[in-house]
Amino acid sequence: MLPIWKICFLRCSSLININLSNFNTQNVINMKSMLSRCSSLKNIKISNFNTQNVTNMEGMFYNCSSLTNINLFNFNTQNITNMEYMFYNCSSLKNINLSNFNTQNVTNMRWMFLGCSSLKNINLSNFNTQNVTNMEAMFSRCSSLTNINLSNFNTQNVTNMRDMFYGCSSLKRNNVITKDNRLIQQLNYIF
Repeated sequence: MLPIWKICFLRCSSLININLSNFNTQNVINMKSMLSRCSSLKNIKISNFNTQNVTNMEGMFYNCSSLTNINLFNFNTQNITNMEYMFYNCSSLKNINLSNFNTQNVTNMRWMFLGCSSLKNINLSNFNTQNVTNMEAMFSRCSSLTNINLSNFNTQNVTNMRDMFYGCSSLKRNNVITKDNRLIQQLNYIF
């Protein structure tokens, strides 16, 4: 098995269903753009992925615009440093389970959920963002987003928060859970 799965299914725009549950990903270190631009992909099974050695998930589901649900509960993300545009333009995504994500080593969350316009609720209360430096447009154009839990976000090392909530037209201030003062300032720009 190759240690790099970078661009493995890139631009498989006719792919509708894929079951990768039995793939041995134990030695994979890079999943950058793995399913990028699989715009017809509706169903994906990756529940048994071993991601313990992966460091890069940049653009992993980039422009999977037909994907409605994804459960990444079993993903071990302890070594990930880059989640830039991981779910960029997953415009049909309604449900996403990231409750087991360990983000302690992530430094880049730029454009992570940008364009997830069908996503209504997201709970990121388990995200440890102490090492993140870039959150630019992280939730930009999430126009259906009404509830978001960022209760453990720590933005002390973030140098770029530009347009973090741009176009989140359904989001109401009292539906955003956070205690981070810099996030509260960002939210003040949209309310």
